[in-house]
Amino acid sequence: MYKLDFPSPLGVVEIMSTESAIKSVYFTNREVAIYEQTAETPAVLKDCYEQLIQYFNGERTEFTVRYEMHGTDFQKSVWTALTTVSFAKTESYKDIAIKVGNEKAVRAVGTTNGKNPISIIVPCHRIIGANGKLTGYGGGLWRKEWLLEHEKKTAKE
Repeated sequence: MYKLDFPSPLGVVEIMSTESAIKSVYFTNREVAIYEQTAETPAVLKDCYEQLIQYFNGERTEFTVRYEMHGTDFQKSVWTALTTVSFAKTESYKDIAIKVGNEKAVRAVGTTNGKNPISIIVPCHRIIGANGKLTGYGGGLWRKEWLLEHEKKTAKE
């Protein structure tokens, strides 16, 4: 596994990959980047880093970097459904449950959403409660709110 830290406006984001695919994108509690680009950094990791720069600069609304996610069939279906939520839009956990064919699996969708290993790129931050309120986010609700506001501002420009 390879690691590269991305210094985002929301703190350090740690990106992990193999030679060919991103495996995780997580917010850390670190103030300073530890893992920096080297001669051995795979192209997919460099590409992810560049796409994150573009996203945070308001120049990118969707990601094209190759990633791999491992989980149950249900988890994979939820994570795939997350990628259908448009930039600067939100959907509820129930909306995602309906998309995966199990309207009653709202809690399971919430749990799976919380286990998303590839934040930002697989946009779990776009999922909100049925009442329209922000609920749970592994990186902290303040980051979820920031990301949604960033996308709204970017979409208007």
